[in-house]
Amino acid sequence: MIEKRDAQSDSSDDEFQLSQHDLDAVNRAIDEGDGNALDAVLEPVHAADIADMIEQLTPPRRRQFLDLYSGEIDGDILSEIDESVRDEVIEQLPREVLAEAVREMDSDDVVDLIEDMEAPEQQAILAALDESDRVAVEQSLTYPEYSAGRLMQSEVVTAPEHWTVGETIDFLRQEDWLPDQFYHVILVDPRRHPVGYVTLGKLLSSRRHIALRDITEDSFRTISARQDEGDVAYAFNKYHLISAPVVDDHDRLVGVITIDDAMAVLDEEHEEDFLRMARVSDESHVSDGPLETARQRLPWLVVNLFTASLSALVISRFEATLAQLVILAALMPIVASTGGIAGTQSLAVAVRALATRELTGANAKRVVLRELLAGLLNGVGLAVILTLAGGLILGDFRIGMVLGMAMIANQVVAAMGGVLVPLTLNKLGLDPALSSGTFVTTMTDMMGFFAFLGLASWVLI
Repeated sequence: MIEKRDAQSDSSDDEFQLSQHDLDAVNRAIDEGDGNALDAVLEPVHAADIADMIEQLTPPRRRQFLDLYSGEIDGDILSEIDESVRDEVIEQLPREVLAEAVREMDSDDVVDLIEDMEAPEQQAILAALDESDRVAVEQSLTYPEYSAGRLMQSEVVTAPEHWTVGETIDFLRQEDWLPDQFYHVILVDPRRHPVGYVTLGKLLSSRRHIALRDITEDSFRTISARQDEGDVAYAFNKYHLISAPVVDDHDRLVGVITIDDAMAVLDEEHEEDFLRMARVSDESHVSDGPLETARQRLPWLVVNLFTASLSALVISRFEATLAQLVILAALMPIVASTGGIAGTQSLAVAVRALATRELTGANAKRVVLRELLAGLLNGVGLAVILTLAGGLILGDFRIGMVLGMAMIANQVVAAMGGVLVPLTLNKLGLDPALSSGTFVTTMTDMMGFFAFLGLASWVLI
């Protein structure tokens, strides 16, 4: 069944999704095997909402849906479906439906669709394209994975740099191959080197005799087809770009990247970092079965089991202390859990700052010092509370003092580790979002137990 939302969800949330009435109608049509009813319900629905609904279905339910609706799957819907589900949908679509859907897609969407397919499957889809589109897609596939060349679309609106506004408007009105959406007309020289661009708004608001070169935008910049797509998304976000021309190794125009594609990359990278920080595979999806979900998560749980054993080893070194003061065993989780939270806070800020390039070698020293002082201040504040609580609740200020001193040490370690660990991993070329959490948690647990039990052995025994 399609997952139903809480009836008390905010109306503002429901405004951009299928209504509960529509969801019930879709479920009923699937149960009854009524393709006509399904078509009637989804006919006015946006492609993105249909794609979202397909993703939420369980695999068996999805197969039922596609049996009834496969003839209506077009390029808009196919390009909106998440990669984790798209392959399954493609396998079930009739070849003629898939071919027609692919012909409707922009070249960048076709590249995204087939780049991970096996060669025979790629050739089958390429064969369905017109020759010019096929050549453009094949060219994009020659560029490295996750590069601007894979992200760009080949459909580009250009004009000679010497044209006027009037000549350009007349040209646009006569052509029937133009992309459904574009934001700039790119000016090129005789060697097809991009030299500037003009927004459609400026084009339509200018007199016909005005030269295009006189109304170009200051934001113009080109992107190498071999540039990493993460760098491209960063440039779009930093310089507030709407679109940018892509050039080959000889600075010739080969395509254009638009803001929707750049923001999709940012969204994917943020989602990937979020999942990796939780040690969850970035291939996880809500429609995965329990066995697949367990398979993705088990490796990191095993790693966590090993790191937790290091903390247990530290505790075992203070067996005699714990035997004499059993109350210490009850207080140990306070130090560990509070340190873990502090480490996670620093880690989240650091990983995000690295991803957005706010944290660099130039300001790393200042950020580390800030976290050190913040950890120290937090530790002192918690230590005062714990010292008072130890005296008032446990009747022994010494226990509270030991707990407070351990808290100061652990808060400093947590704050420093939350920044230094991702910085170090990033310096080594490793993904800080993937590995940092394990290291920081292990550091805070081990340091917290060692400081608390060590101080207890020294002060209380």
